[in-house]
Amino acid sequence: MVHTRRILFVLFFIVLSAFARKPNYDESKVKPYKLEDPLTFVDGKKVKTPDDWARRRREILEIFQREMYGRMPPPPETLSLEVLEEGKTMDGFALRKQVRMRFKPDKSGPKIDWIIVRPAYAEKPVPAILFLNYRGNQEFFVDPEVRVTDGWLKNNPKKFVTDNRVSEKSRGVACTNPNAPSTFPLGMLLARGYAVVTACYGEISPDPKFPESQEKLAYTGVFSLWPPRDPSRTDNTTSLNAWAWGLMRGLDMLEREPAVDAKRVAVTGCSRLGKAALLAGAFDERFPVVIPNQTGGGGAPLAKRDFGENISTEMKSFTHWYCKAYGKYVDNEDAMPFDQHLLLAAVAPRRLLVEGFNEPWFDSKGEYLACRAASCVWNLLGKSPMPDVPYPKDLATDAIGGDLGYYHRPGHHGINDWDWLRILDFADRTFAK
Repeated sequence: MVHTRRILFVLFFIVLSAFARKPNYDESKVKPYKLEDPLTFVDGKKVKTPDDWARRRREILEIFQREMYGRMPPPPETLSLEVLEEGKTMDGFALRKQVRMRFKPDKSGPKIDWIIVRPAYAEKPVPAILFLNYRGNQEFFVDPEVRVTDGWLKNNPKKFVTDNRVSEKSRGVACTNPNAPSTFPLGMLLARGYAVVTACYGEISPDPKFPESQEKLAYTGVFSLWPPRDPSRTDNTTSLNAWAWGLMRGLDMLEREPAVDAKRVAVTGCSRLGKAALLAGAFDERFPVVIPNQTGGGGAPLAKRDFGENISTEMKSFTHWYCKAYGKYVDNEDAMPFDQHLLLAAVAPRRLLVEGFNEPWFDSKGEYLACRAASCVWNLLGKSPMPDVPYPKDLATDAIGGDLGYYHRPGHHGINDWDWLRILDFADRTFAK
């Protein structure tokens, strides 16, 4: 089964490469590149104080909105929460709450169904791990009361999705297959004292597989809350921004949840949802801990390094993730006035851990180099920068500092128990204080 997944993974990239620039997997072919200094304004002035950094951070976020991800939507004028169901779970050791979020006074239009699960015996508000999931909240719980998502999902019969809807057969599968690329140790997270908060990304913005479907379907869901897309603009809001916006709304919800300490929330996610978590953490300073997992190109790795996924493959296959302006850097990365290290830096002075793995397409070393290039910002702000160590070995923690860190592992694409341990350990160091 693992061998078959590997073959399919390679075949996907071979097919993708036929329509875009061939990915480079040879370190000797990485040409010299120049990265922008996070501590230098566009006009050449130097960042010298925390107030200077606050202005530089706003400048960086404007660049990413204009040149790559499109405009981050504002908070909704209305946000209503309806408790759909509550009960005990995990043999009574945890409490479950299902919450429907809406954004119009008449409760029409798009909605997001969240689930909050927290330790039953906690005497104080608990910290939380917040993330979006791929196929619905029901995948994480065997409880029959947990609702099966009705969001639009890509067809995949092996993953219980047909006619773009996931079936009841998916219930609990994320917790019952220890050999799966992604694992979800719910009991461990609860035993460590964390609430778990999640919702399905397909309810926020559908994620079609083929470009011909992306323009039609992706900009539904919460996009109906915003003005119609302007075809003359090159910075229209994208699905990545919509998913990040959804995570921010999840934090809004937790600010109203007395059993959760909304000032102690770690945002995470894997792959495209790792990109969304990074965006949410960069734009929303309320997140004290940001832990993107295996983001791939367009997330944490440096684009100018030209290793693995590149802007050509991103713009060919994921047209709804990036705004049109990003297209001018296809085969022209050297012209970029930014790179992903600046997005990482926008999280400072808060805590950031970037998690990678060894598939060349995802350019794990490019993530490490992006962290190193951003580290000076934490240093300026009196925080702990990433340790000055060489590219670490698999599973090593020597590149994880107090406030900024990097870690990678072997194995397959997906968030697994090793990653969750690093997430919890890193969050503990913040929230224990």
